[in-house]
Amino acid sequence: MSRVRSRQTQRERSDATVDDLVRAARALFAEDGYAATSLEAICDRAGVSKGALYHHFSSKRDVFRVVYEREQEHLSEVVRGAAAKEAERPWEAVFEGCRAFLEASLDPQVQRITQLDAPGALGWEGMRELSGNCLELTRLGVARAVESGAIPARPVDPLTFLLYGALGESALAIARAKDQPAALAETVAELRTLFDALARG
Repeated sequence: MSRVRSRQTQRERSDATVDDLVRAARALFAEDGYAATSLEAICDRAGVSKGALYHHFSSKRDVFRVVYEREQEHLSEVVRGAAAKEAERPWEAVFEGCRAFLEASLDPQVQRITQLDAPGALGWEGMRELSGNCLELTRLGVARAVESGAIPARPVDPLTFLLYGALGESALAIARAKDQPAALAETVAELRTLFDALARG
């Protein structure tokens, strides 16, 4: 019994160390960017040794990968929460989820990690591999809208990929815009027009 408790305590300590490192890395990546953040700075901020970091991560890219994955999980929760408010109107639920994604992406820290640094740190394939939750939420939303008759019947996957790809490019364009709130407002207005046109068929 004592051995089980010891193993559990060791596992808990290990998980806590990982959380400390990821939180420290997230703060530094958001503040200074991926390129300017060193493993030494992450360790200093987390209060752990470099050896402890290498026990859990093989490289700075490996740390960033986990940070990015957690950002995607957070964005998925934001999208899911916004869509749930329109559960009785499936197509509107997809729109609100898309709008919430764009609004959340306006956060400078989210932009820095997910839009500006991720392509260079992870590559597009790496990003795509870790972005499955938002893509699946979009697919489920489109499927519900088609099945309910909220939009005319059409293939689900092509529309899903079109919407998902457009959202990613739009979020990146907003992040690079001089007037980001204006860019967001214009993008959401065009998104509304697109959704209304698709609903009319």
